Amino acid sequence: VENVRLVDRVSPKKAALGTLYLTATHVIFVENSPDTRKETWILHSQISTIEKQATTATGCPLLIRCKNFQIIQLIIPQERDCHDVYISLIRLARPVKYEELYCFSFNPMLDKEEREQGWVLIDLSEEYKRMGLPNHHWQLSDVNRDYRVCDSYPTELYVPKSATAHIIVGSSKFRSRRRFPVLSYYYKDNHASICRSSQPLSGFSARCLEDEQMLQAIRKANPGSDFVYVVDTRPKLNAMANRAAGKGYENEDNYSNIKFQFIGIENIHVMRNSLQKMLEVCELKSPSMSDFLWGLENSGWLRHIKAIMDAGIFIAKAVSEEGASVLVHCSDGWDRTAQVCSVASLLLDPHYRTLKGFMVLIEKDWISFGHKFNHRYGNLDGDPKEISPVIDQFIECVWQLMEQFPCAFEFNERFLIHIQHHIYSCQFGNFLCNSQKERRELNSNFLKSK
Repeated sequence: VENVRLVDRVSPKKAALGTLYLTATHVIFVENSPDTRKETWILHSQISTIEKQATTATGCPLLIRCKNFQIIQLIIPQERDCHDVYISLIRLARPVKYEELYCFSFNPMLDKEEREQGWVLIDLSEEYKRMGLPNHHWQLSDVNRDYRVCDSYPTELYVPKSATAHIIVGSSKFRSRRRFPVLSYYYKDNHASICRSSQPLSGFSARCLEDEQMLQAIRKANPGSDFVYVVDTRPKLNAMANRAAGKGYENEDNYSNIKFQFIGIENIHVMRNSLQKMLEVCELKSPSMSDFLWGLENSGWLRHIKAIMDAGIFIAKAVSEEGASVLVHCSDGWDRTAQVCSVASLLLDPHYRTLKGFMVLIEKDWISFGHKFNHRYGNLDGDPKEISPVIDQFIECVWQLMEQFPCAFEFNERFLIHIQHHIYSCQFGNFLCNSQKERRELNSNFLKSK
């Protein structure tokens, strides 16, 4: 489409004139100015919403909001052209099958050797070895081989040596989505550990001997401490409401030597609404400082970030200062649990503050432990109520830490922005699907079709 104007939101009078192209994967705007020839590329998978606004004397405005919070306003001269672009983009930005995603058509100009270098860059077995595992307290279990105990967990899991297959399977039946307690991080300085799971199916009074034995096994794997912290990252009211639905939290009367702690991080729906409110504040046209600050406070966004940071600090201190092991869970153990375990690990271990280590941390606590990338970030057209900025909040927590301790990190905010971009870009397979099992199935189906 010719003679399209790209409006600069900072200085609207400086609209650039150019040509708009729609390809199978991108929206591309090319400025006509012979001296700049500037190009703006937007991946279809990065598009969050498309709004066709009322036609004006100068043309038909189209507002594109992106998942990386970029906003593009285009003014298309003809209403018919604008409608065609709008209809095309709605379809292109909401793929219904994985095969339609960018990674299936993306072809990097790399030889086989260079590609394979990327594929073997991160090896989680090396990471556990770096932590000092296996050892005489922890072992690699094959109980989840072929995903037969829990389909959202990885196949290779570290569990306490004293936890038999019978205890593990029994505990899994008593946990939501069968996500039983497993090791996330081992602090070899004092043998304390961070473990993760989902909520128990305790209701008001149910007990499970194997689950109680599983927590005892975690305590025994740390000879330096005679108790385990159980951290429920949810607000107490939410956890109590879950009790009425037959789920809930651990009863201190049934589990010996545990100390229970509620943290109070809100659920995915509260976080989604909070982000929406914050973005509305950021879109205000020339707000006063007091309007902006009031809107930011009213969104609750920074309050939520603080709650996640507080949880990470509590766990890091429990491990490093008290030498106590910690079991972390939320409802299903794939959102708040991932945030809190990874913030705590980042605080405890400088390796995760290096470029490679940070990638390993995301691979371990988010990708392999079944964070629902497809549902949370809308890779495919699905239920909008499942979308929530869970990993965006983790990235903001890291940024907040970097602002306070810039010399403690090997990377800067450009690296965080790059990662956040690719969580939504669908350019690579890492951030696709909801679990390791789904990714492996998708990969084998893709190879068969080749």
